[in-house]
Amino acid sequence: MEVVVLEIEDPSCFWVIMKGCGPYVVDEIDYKNLNAEMNQFYDKLYKDVDDVKSLTVEEGQICVVFSEELKCWCRAVIKSVMQCTDHYQIECFLVDYAKYVFVKSNDIRVAPEAFMQIPYRAKKCRLYRTKPLTLHINFFENSAKMIPAKRWDSAATQYFQNLLKASTEMKAKLCAVEGNTFDIWLYVSIQDEKVCVNDDLVSKNFAHFEETKENTGSSEDCQENKTSLNLESLPVKIVEPALAFRPVLFQEKIPPNLETGLAVSSSLLKETWQRLSTDLNENTVSSFQDLREEKKFIFLSNKIEPWSVLETAPLLDGLKKELTRNKFLGPNFTESYCWPPVARGCDLVAVSYQGDDPFLYIPPIITILQLGSCYTAFPSRNGPLALILCPGWKKAQLVFDLLKTYEKCSRRLHPMLIILGQNKEEARSVNIQGCLVIVTTPYSLLRLFEHHSSLFCRLCHLVLDETEVLFSDAKEQVFTILDCYKKRVNIEEREYSPQHIVAVGTHWNKHLVHLIKEFMNDPYIVITAMEEASVYGNVQQVVQPCTSSERTAVLLKILDFTHSHLQKVLVFTNSVYEAEMVHKVLKSNSIFSLKIHEESKYNFKDILEQWTGKYQPGTHVVLVLTDDCVQSLGITDATCVIHFSLPSPGAFGQRLLCMSDNFCDMIKDSSVDQECAKSVILLPENNACHALGILHYLQHTEAEMPPELHDLIVKMLEAEEENKCLRPLCTYLKTFGICKNRTVCPDRHKINLQIDVPQNIPDKMIQMPQYVTILPLHIVNATNYFGRIVDRQKDQYAILAEEMNEYFKQPSNKISVKNVEKLAFYGLCEKTLFHRVQVVEISQREEENLFFNVEIKYIDEGRTSQVQSYHLLHLPARFQCLPPQAVEFIVCRVKPIDNEIEWNPEVTSYINKKIKGKLHEAKIIQTLGNTAWVDPMVRVTRLPELKISVNEYDVRSEILSTGLGTDNPEHKTQLQKLCRNMEISDYAQNMESLSIKEDTAGPENASKPQNMSVPENPTENCSSSEITSGNNPCEGIAQAKETEDSTLRQHKCFYPEIKWFQNEETVTVKVGITNTTDCKYEFSKHKVVFSACSGDKLYLADMELYQDILTEKSTCVIKDKEAVLVLVKEKKGAWCKLLKSKNPHVSFDFEHWEDFQEKSPFPAGTKKVDYNTAVTPESDDSEDSETESDE
Repeated sequence: MEVVVLEIEDPSCFWVIMKGCGPYVVDEIDYKNLNAEMNQFYDKLYKDVDDVKSLTVEEGQICVVFSEELKCWCRAVIKSVMQCTDHYQIECFLVDYAKYVFVKSNDIRVAPEAFMQIPYRAKKCRLYRTKPLTLHINFFENSAKMIPAKRWDSAATQYFQNLLKASTEMKAKLCAVEGNTFDIWLYVSIQDEKVCVNDDLVSKNFAHFEETKENTGSSEDCQENKTSLNLESLPVKIVEPALAFRPVLFQEKIPPNLETGLAVSSSLLKETWQRLSTDLNENTVSSFQDLREEKKFIFLSNKIEPWSVLETAPLLDGLKKELTRNKFLGPNFTESYCWPPVARGCDLVAVSYQGDDPFLYIPPIITILQLGSCYTAFPSRNGPLALILCPGWKKAQLVFDLLKTYEKCSRRLHPMLIILGQNKEEARSVNIQGCLVIVTTPYSLLRLFEHHSSLFCRLCHLVLDETEVLFSDAKEQVFTILDCYKKRVNIEEREYSPQHIVAVGTHWNKHLVHLIKEFMNDPYIVITAMEEASVYGNVQQVVQPCTSSERTAVLLKILDFTHSHLQKVLVFTNSVYEAEMVHKVLKSNSIFSLKIHEESKYNFKDILEQWTGKYQPGTHVVLVLTDDCVQSLGITDATCVIHFSLPSPGAFGQRLLCMSDNFCDMIKDSSVDQECAKSVILLPENNACHALGILHYLQHTEAEMPPELHDLIVKMLEAEEENKCLRPLCTYLKTFGICKNRTVCPDRHKINLQIDVPQNIPDKMIQMPQYVTILPLHIVNATNYFGRIVDRQKDQYAILAEEMNEYFKQPSNKISVKNVEKLAFYGLCEKTLFHRVQVVEISQREEENLFFNVEIKYIDEGRTSQVQSYHLLHLPARFQCLPPQAVEFIVCRVKPIDNEIEWNPEVTSYINKKIKGKLHEAKIIQTLGNTAWVDPMVRVTRLPELKISVNEYDVRSEILSTGLGTDNPEHKTQLQKLCRNMEISDYAQNMESLSIKEDTAGPENASKPQNMSVPENPTENCSSSEITSGNNPCEGIAQAKETEDSTLRQHKCFYPEIKWFQNEETVTVKVGITNTTDCKYEFSKHKVVFSACSGDKLYLADMELYQDILTEKSTCVIKDKEAVLVLVKEKKGAWCKLLKSKNPHVSFDFEHWEDFQEKSPFPAGTKKVDYNTAVTPESDDSEDSETESDE
C-alpha cells in the first residue's frame, strides 16, 4: 500500500497516512467530512460551551481540542497533565495529524461517539525486524565494533529522515500489528530506483535484523504488488484493527459486525475485546504488580502509566536529546514510574534499590520548571521555585553538576549550590536573586534562612534526596524545613500555586509515614524493593533462635495455635530433602499440609487449586515448598511465611512477596483492625554466619529480637571483622575515631599487628618522644597529609636528594627501565627534580605493549600517579638504602560540621595552600603502621636575631576558623580505645613498639627500605612477603619459599607472652607460660634464649637485647604460671626498650611503672609538655637557613 509520512522520531517510531485499499485504510474524503462536521458542531455550540466541556481530565482520555496551527477542531489523546497556578496545562497528541499541542484544561471538549467511528488517520509504524546498532569503542583493547543498541543513533535517524525526504514514492508491506503499532517493510523510490529501507539501514551498518521464531522470510520474498494481508499469514500477535485503534471509552459499544474488510471470527473478536477491556479498565486502588517475566516488582499506591521509552516520554525535546547525547541508558524500571507523577506536579515517595540516583527526579523537575505560566502569579521577589535537599555536600555537588549539564537545553534555571559553614557573615552575603533552583543540605539551608526570610516565599517544589540518610542525620532540621514550607504554601495567596514534595530513598523509613500524613497531599507511593515493601506493609518479623535439631519442634509450636480467621502458611526450605522431612513431620502431627518442589509428582495446577479453595474460618492451610517454586505458583495471599531454612538475600524478598495481599496500609487510617502478615525466621546457630545480612534487615525493620540474638549479632560482626584482617585500617576510623557505616565498610576496624607495625619513624623518635619537625608534601584532605619527618641536625633525605640530582644530571646515568616489575623501586624525573618511586600496579593488558602506563607511588612524598613506563629510570642500589620517608599525618580532635563524613573541598583547598611544602612542629601522640597522629601541629617561625620563635598558626585552629570544621573531643579517646587491649603502644606513652619478624629485622638491616605495598595492597603483601624494616628492595621482594618456611616455623613453635620492667641495675623479664616442663635458657652478652613446653605446645623466645648484660650474674626462676629472668645490666642506666628488634609479644609491665618512674626514659602520662618550651629556638643558625630553603 502507498503511505505518506507525517512525523518521524526514529526508524522504530514514525507516523504515516495509509492510502489505497485494505483493512486499515479509510478514504481521505471521510476524514474531510469528519473535520467539517466537527468544526460545525463545536463552532455552533460555542455559546453553550459548558455542554461539551470535559468535566474530568486524565491521561489517556479521548477528547477534542482546537489546533491554532491547523485552525480546526481535532481528535486528540491526553498525554500528560501539569498543574499550574490557576489551571491545568494539558499536552495532547492529535491522532489524525501526529502532532503534539498544549492547551488549557478549560479548552478540552468531550468527544461524542459519532466522531469516534472512523479509525485514527495517523498510523504509528516501525520497520519490521529492524533493530538499531551503535559503535562501541573499547579503549583497553584499542578496538571498535558495532553492537546492538536500545535506541537509534542520531546519525541513523538523520539518514532515515533524509532517505524519506528524497523519495518520490513510498510503499509499505504490512507484516504485523502489535498494540497500536504497525510493523512494516518500507520501500522508497529515489530517482527511478527502488530501495528497501529496512535492508538499506542494515547494509549501512545502522541496524541489524532481529531473529524471530516466526517464519517471516526476508525482504526479497515480499512481493511489491501485495497491498493487503491475509489472516493466515499474520503472526499470533495481530489484533482486530478497529478495536485496537478505537478509543477505550467506546470499545464496549462497538457493534458485533465491523465492516472492516477483514474476516475475523466472533470468538476471536470476543476474546480480544475481553482481554483489552480487562487490561485497560483496571482499578486505581492500591495494587501490587509483579512483572514475573522480567523478574521486576513494584508497589503502587495509585495506578501509573510508566514512561518506559525516553523517545516517547513527554519531556522537553532538548532535554531528551541531551540525555541521549550523554549516553543516558534510562529510564530504568523505577524511573519509568517516578517520572510521570513528578512531571505532573504530584507528590511522590519512591523507595528503590536505585533510590540514591538523582535521575529519579531531575528530568521531570527540569521539565515542569519550564512551564512559566504556572508561576506568573508569584510576586517578583527573590527566592527559588525548587529546593533540593541532599544529605551531604558531596551528593549536593553531584546534583548541582547534573542540573548545570541539563539546564542548557531549556530555560535557564540558574541553579545555586549553597554549602554554608558556621560563619554568619558568609550566610549573610549569599545572593539568591534570579535563582530558580537551590541545591543544599538541611543545616546549610537553615543557616541561610536566618538571614533570608523570603527564602520560602516562591518555593513550590521540595525534593528530599536519600530520605533515610536525611532523617537519620538531620531529622529535626528536615522537619523544621517542612514546617516552614507548609506554613508558606498554606496562605491564601498560594492557594492555586503548585505544591509539590518529592522524597526518594533506598529504605522505607518510619519518618516517611509522618511526612506523608502531615505534609503531602495524596502522594504516589512507588516501591520497587520487595523487602522495603514488606516494611511499608508492616509485616511482623519474628526471630526464633534455635539449634538445627530443634527446628521441627519450634515449627510445630508455631503452628499449634487457634485463630478465628483463615490462615494460609508457607513453610520455606532450601532442599527437597528438607521439604519432604517437614511435610512428613506435619502430617504425622495431624496438620493438613501441601508440598511442592522440583521433584514433586504433584503439578502446580493441583497445588494452586487446593491452596485457593474455599475454606471455613479458622482453617489452617500449610504449604511446604522450596524457593524455586515461588515464581511458578505466584502466591500473594499467604498470611504467614515461616523460614525453616535461611534464604539468600534475593529469595528473602520473594518469600515476603507471597504475603503482599495481606500487607497493611501504614498511611491510611482504618477503624477496622487489620491483622498484619507475619514472617517467622528460624535461626539455627550453625547457619549464623550466613544470616548477617538478614539480621541487618531485621534491625532496619525494628523487629523485636531476644537478648541472645543480640549476642549472636555481636559474635557475627566480630567474625566478619576477622575476615577483613588483611584490609587497610578504615580511613574514617583513623581520621575521626569512628566509622558510621561499619557494617558495610569494606575495611577493618581492629588492629592487625602484621600490618600496623610502625613504619618510617626514626628510631630516635622512639627513644626520645618529643615534638618533631614535619614537612607536608601531599594534602589528601583537611586533616590527612603525607610528608616527611625532618631531622634538623642531619636530614638524610636532603643529602640523598642532592646526590640523586647530581647523579642524574649526567645523561649517561638516565637509563630507562626495559622490564618494569611490580613493587620495584625506580627513579623518575619531574621538571628538574628526581624522585624515588615504587611501581604499585601494572595493567596486564598493557604489559604486551611497548609503552604502557604504570601506577607509581612516590615513596618519599606519599602521593600516587600514572606515568609511561619509559619514564622510569634505573635507580642504583645506593639510592635505595634509605628507608621510604613518606609518613601519613592526621591532625586530631577536629571533624567536619553537620555530621559529614568527608571534608568539604573548600577547607581542603585552604589548608593545602596554607601548609603544603612548609615546615611545621608537631607532637606525635600515636602511631600505627605508616600513620602518625599529631596534636598540635603548628607553623613556627624562628627569628634568630631576636633568639625567639613565633607560632604563626595552629593547623587545627585554622580548620575551625573556616566554619566548616568542629571540635572532635572523642578522637583521642577512640584511638586509645582502639589500642587498649592490644600489645601495641604509641609514642606519646613511649611503650614498646612491635614488629612481625624479629629474626630478619636486625640492626644490620635497619637502614634498608621497607616494603611500601602495604597501604596499596595489604592482601597481596601479606601473602607474598613480610613487612619489616629490613625488607630490602635491592634484593627484590621476598620469595614465596621464604614465606612458607617462616609459616612452618611459626606452626612448629609458639612465642610466649613477655612483660618486662627495670631498675637502674637490672631488667626483669616475665615469660608467661603455665605448667612449664623441659625449661631451657641460655644467657649471652647480647642475647637471651628461653624455651619450654606447656602441654603439647613448644614455646621459644630468642631475644636479642637492646644493650649488653652480665651473663654470670643473670638468673632464671621457674614459677607455676611464669618464668622470671633477672638480667643484670653491664652499664647502669635506663633502657628505653628491651629488644633491638620489635616483637608483638613483648610489652612493658606497667604494674611496676612507678618503681622507676623518676629515672625512667618514659615520660609520665599525666605530665603536660609546654609547647613553647619544646620548640624554643636553638643557637644553630643552620636550622633557620634550612627552613627557609625548604619553603
